[in-house]
Amino acid sequence: MKSMGAAQSRRDAVGFDFGTTNSSIAIAGEDGQVQLASFPSAGAVTPSFRSVLYFEQYRNSDGAKRMHSLTGPAAIEHYLQTDEKGRLVQSLKSHLSSQLLTGTEVFGRRYKLEELISRILSDLRKHTAHQFAKPIRYAMVGRPVRFVGAEAEEDQEFAVSRLRAAFALAGFEHVNFEMEPVAAAYTYEATLDHEELILIGDFGGGTSDFSLLRVGPEVRRRGRGKQDLLGNSGVGLAGDAFDARIIRKLVSPALGSNSEARSLGKLLPAVPAWIYANLERWHYLSFLRTNNVREILKSAHIRALEPEKIEALIAIIDEDLGYQLHHSVQALKFELSRNEDAEFRFFNAGMDLRIPVQRTSFESWIAEDLQAIEGAIDKLLQSSGVDPRAIDRVFLTGGSSFVPAVRRIFERRFGKTSIRGGNEFTSVAHGLALRAAESLAHAG
Repeated sequence: MKSMGAAQSRRDAVGFDFGTTNSSIAIAGEDGQVQLASFPSAGAVTPSFRSVLYFEQYRNSDGAKRMHSLTGPAAIEHYLQTDEKGRLVQSLKSHLSSQLLTGTEVFGRRYKLEELISRILSDLRKHTAHQFAKPIRYAMVGRPVRFVGAEAEEDQEFAVSRLRAAFALAGFEHVNFEMEPVAAAYTYEATLDHEELILIGDFGGGTSDFSLLRVGPEVRRRGRGKQDLLGNSGVGLAGDAFDARIIRKLVSPALGSNSEARSLGKLLPAVPAWIYANLERWHYLSFLRTNNVREILKSAHIRALEPEKIEALIAIIDEDLGYQLHHSVQALKFELSRNEDAEFRFFNAGMDLRIPVQRTSFESWIAEDLQAIEGAIDKLLQSSGVDPRAIDRVFLTGGSSFVPAVRRIFERRFGKTSIRGGNEFTSVAHGLALRAAESLAHAG
């Protein structure tokens, strides 16, 4: 990539939040005001762009096979409308730290992970450039404190290098990186007229990240220094992990995960467990549409003691209903964030699932994940040497920050009145734009 030239100005202060589930972009103008890019979705506009990529094949006028791709809301809408499904890919960010997963094959062509990500980034860049009528070549890019699957600093560096390469392929000449919770702190800081010590909790689809830092007008005036960031911590799980628990506890049993089949006079599991593991990530469901899986399920259906459940599983896979299943899971999480009781509903593929769920049950399913989140917070407090009573405010952002059990973790440690939130899905992009403006001002 090219180094940032003197021709760049504050007008180029772009914040780019590429998320596991959703992405958003913001631009800080010369007056310090921040504007979010907006994207068409289902006849409306939204500041969040689904981080998905869809490939499909078609035949042109001479009968030759061609392939094209779509991203974001358009990808999902097209995927749902077409009868013959193509390949829908999601959660690409969660694979960045894996040195084993270099890419995947789509319709006979091999794509590197960086190439797949760059298609999403390129469409976002072009759309934003068109909306704001200016070229987008530089961005301040968010990154998690700890990438999903990263076990060592080498994994972290590898993930950042791949993300940087993807931005270069997408047409960016220069990018800088900032921790996502630190970016969210910039958004909160813009509302302050006094100094505070704050804890930021950023909950994405794949990671939960935390930062402890000093913010306020005096910090902005003198310039932020290393002494103002007291520490970072993170864990590679968040909303996607919660969704997986719901599928495992509610949906998979209705599709035969606990069912048995007779084989040589013995009772054995009807279907291999790895098939249900793929069901827990809706975008993996398309990977099950293979002849091998079809033969496994055909045999299981014949031998199963509960063949109707296996039949329902076959229908969900054949009709590629992962997205619809995901939508039902999201609706349940939303209701359980507002009420003590809710009902999981899924009507498709001949299934009519209506399962009452108590919030306490859901919280028991995600108990291990909540413990991991608590552990990351405790690690941050211990490594920074900060007494919880010294923290003035806790700012929570990201979709899973709405989950009551998540909020209680912070209420127990810091008090209910200290918790703040707002712009949960765009605060990182907003803060990244402010951070970009600050960086460009210092560079100029």
